[in-house]
Amino acid sequence: MKYKKLLFILLVTICNNVIAAGGGSKLMHMDVDLSDQTSLQRGAAIFTNYCLSCHSAAYMSYSRIGKDLGITDDVLKNNFMFGTDKVGDYMTVSMRKIDSERYFGVAPPDLSVIARSRGADWLYTYFKTFYIDDSKPVGVNNLVFKDVGMPHVFWELQGLQRLNLHGDEGAHHVPTYEDLELVTPGSQTEEEYDQTVRDLVNFLVYLGEPIKLKRTKIGVWVMLYLFVFLIVAYMLKKEYWRDIH
Repeated sequence: MKYKKLLFILLVTICNNVIAAGGGSKLMHMDVDLSDQTSLQRGAAIFTNYCLSCHSAAYMSYSRIGKDLGITDDVLKNNFMFGTDKVGDYMTVSMRKIDSERYFGVAPPDLSVIARSRGADWLYTYFKTFYIDDSKPVGVNNLVFKDVGMPHVFWELQGLQRLNLHGDEGAHHVPTYEDLELVTPGSQTEEEYDQTVRDLVNFLVYLGEPIKLKRTKIGVWVMLYLFVFLIVAYMLKKEYWRDIH
């Protein structure tokens, strides 16, 4: 019975990894750093300027972002909010679901917990592996999300890439990031765009579990308390058992 449980856990883990990879392409790794407040602030700005027009984050309020990331209300109003939004409002979109389904074929998903669903590595690879595909309605495809319905919203920053597969490679070779060639440069260098993606993914990870910032800080004090308690408990144990030993 024990071995059957271990086998089941192993199979579930393998299946989860396959599902996370999506299109089958090998994922690139990204180190998430929620302690980098500047990166989170930049990621929040990228999200509100490029993503929030179609994708909501309906479980997060602007005021929570301001409090967690050290952004004042005035900066929030001038740089992160649009129209009649108020600081206490949640990050919703004005586009109706029925309209988005008509425009895109499917309503763009809410991104509140996308990082917990897909994982940071998947998102990092996704934003870096769009390539030209004239057979698609949006003109692009993606290595980890085959037949993606979303256009490459960062094409002006990254530029446009082409997938290079030579000869019969396409039938047997799983394409990776190394098979992509930049054919139309963007406004950012490769290093600058990489930082842009890292900032955005950092923010999306924070978005999925904002309490993690506070929990990590509290965890340090909890571990310190437990260490001090261990010393006290050990000294009490020695005192109680002194006459016996």
